Amino acid sequence: MSKKLSLCLVIAAMAFVLLSCSTGQQPAPEPQAPPADIGQQPTPSTQPPTDPIVEQLGEMSLEDKLGQLMIVGLEGTSMQEDARAMIKEHKIGGFILYKNNIASASATVELLDELKTANLGNPAPLWLSVDQEGGKVSRMPQEFISLPSAREVAARADLDYAYGIGEALGAQIGSLGFNMNFAPVLDIDSNPDNPVIGDRAYGSTPDSVIETGIAVMEGLQSQDVAAVVKHFPGHGDTSVDSHLDLPVVNKSLDELEAFELLPFVEAIQQQADAVMVAHLLIPALDEKLPASLSYAVITGLLRDKLGYDGVVMTDDMTMGGIVKHYNIGEAAVQSILAGSDIVLVGHDTQLQLQVLQALRASAQSGQLSEERIDESVYRVLKLKSRYSLQDEVLRRVDTAAVNKQIQAVLGSTDKGE
Repeated sequence: MSKKLSLCLVIAAMAFVLLSCSTGQQPAPEPQAPPADIGQQPTPSTQPPTDPIVEQLGEMSLEDKLGQLMIVGLEGTSMQEDARAMIKEHKIGGFILYKNNIASASATVELLDELKTANLGNPAPLWLSVDQEGGKVSRMPQEFISLPSAREVAARADLDYAYGIGEALGAQIGSLGFNMNFAPVLDIDSNPDNPVIGDRAYGSTPDSVIETGIAVMEGLQSQDVAAVVKHFPGHGDTSVDSHLDLPVVNKSLDELEAFELLPFVEAIQQQADAVMVAHLLIPALDEKLPASLSYAVITGLLRDKLGYDGVVMTDDMTMGGIVKHYNIGEAAVQSILAGSDIVLVGHDTQLQLQVLQALRASAQSGQLSEERIDESVYRVLKLKSRYSLQDEVLRRVDTAAVNKQIQAVLGSTDKGE
């Protein structure tokens, strides 16, 4: 190319640049690639999902919430006015039935249906609970085949059998309308002088109780029945019945961790629905207060050290281990402050009302903070939601179908064998 032609090209280029600057025009932008999905609408910024339990809590009054902190017993085999008032006026969280409340299968279905019907319109469905362990602790009507004791179940050394026993327990009580069982017992039968545990335990070693007890728990849960393991931190090595007075367990934390606590640790790891705390004085953990009232035991040990964040409830607060030594209302407040979520008040309407009044007074004074109440009510509602509880009436029960299931587990067609 000649020097003259090159010079002309340079001058032309400079003129173009100067012309662009003088007119304010910018060089055309490079074309952008189209979006990957040109037909898709822009995604709006997403909000974190709302917790329905928090929403439910926000709609509840103080009275609604305090009711969820209690399960109470009742009188008779049909709906009485005291039970109706507990539901209508006090929004009680649930009921426990004992042997004297259960006349027959059909009568029990009718009673539980009455309770559920009365509760319609309240903020949460009812816990309908029972102590149905098998063996000597059986609340079931005569129409059902009896189930073996824990000791007998463990003697089979068959985890499939133990799971089947749990299924049978759940089938029995679920067919009547119950949704919570205070079982299995995870105490270790280590003291021959123990007047209250004995063959209710799945053995005299941690391994036996863990293997068999957890299998029963899982079988029970498979029938949509909440399992409450008991009696934390271990009622096996006592010589006093806490129904009558307050047992003392003279063991160190190290000793408890190496023995009594092991089944509960395993139950926590296997998603135990709830833990029942016993009325036991363990001076190494709390010199003054029984386990059921002790912050050191419930929050310090069970929640913080063992990492349990599920529902914690007391054994029956009308037992001698409490009422012989404490005012029941003050004891109930102390238990909630210590970390319990539910206080069980199995007998005596007047004692139940004392507990309700004490909880209300402590909430109004600020001793029991709204935050503390909400923490427990949240756990209770969450467990009710997990089991999809509804106050739906059953109207009838098929005992023959349940007995057929029990016979299949027991390997016998002879009722009562």
